[in-house]
Amino acid sequence: MKRKPSMSIIRGLLFTYDIENTDDPERERLIASKNINNEKELIELFDELTKPEFLSYTKSEQEWFIESIEHYLAIDDNFDAAFKTMATYFSEPVTNQQAFMRVLLECLKQYNGTHKSQK
Repeated sequence: MKRKPSMSIIRGLLFTYDIENTDDPERERLIASKNINNEKELIELFDELTKPEFLSYTKSEQEWFIESIEHYLAIDDNFDAAFKTMATYFSEPVTNQQAFMRVLLECLKQYNGTHKSQK
């Protein structure tokens, strides 16, 4: 059964980077040390922090994350609903939220094993 795209699940995946998630000073330092507007550093951050969490979800849930991001990119959403509702440990604001989400999407596809284009 196919699930509807959800911005709230995307926000949930990004909770790792939210100030409300305050249980790990080492993680907080790592997040703050990366230039999240630099694709290489962003990928390093996702590999370190997002990958383990993402892989803890079922394949069906992983596909829901991927399909949700794909959907919102396809309709040219600006992702304000995800970014404007959270304060992060990022040392600077995300300058291009769609680019951030495209990098996240490619990383998720790689983690999921669906990196090849499947449409």
